[in-house]
Amino acid sequence: MTWIAVGLGGALGSLARHGVNAALAHFTETTTPYATATVNVIGSLVIGVLAGLMAGGRLHMSPFQRTFVFVGILGGFTTFSSFMLDTLTLAHGHQHHVAAANVAAQLVLGAIAVFGGYALAR
Repeated sequence: MTWIAVGLGGALGSLARHGVNAALAHFTETTTPYATATVNVIGSLVIGVLAGLMAGGRLHMSPFQRTFVFVGILGGFTTFSSFMLDTLTLAHGHQHHVAAANVAAQLVLGAIAVFGGYALAR
C-alpha cells in the first residue's frame, strides 16, 4: 500500500507542478526560474504548515496519509520541500551546524553535479 500511496500522490504532485509551469509560462512567457522557485516555496510552505500542525497535535495523519502527502504529493511537486523539512528537523533538534552544513553541502554539491554532468555530456 505504501508504494501505491507514493505513486498516486506523486502523480498528483507532478500534475500540480506542471500546472504551475503552464500557468507561469502563460503569464510571464517564461518558466525559468519562476516556476521552479514558485513550486519550491509553495512546497516548503505546505510541508512546514503540515509539520507544525502535526507537531502541535492539531493534525493527525496515519502513516499511509503521511506517505501519500509528504512523499507522494509533495515529493512529486518538489523534493525541495523534503530538503527544507530535513533542515528544519535538524535545526529543531538543536543541530544548527548540521542544518547549515546540509544546506551548504546540497547547494554546492548540486551545483557541482549539474555543471559537471553538463560538461561531461558535451
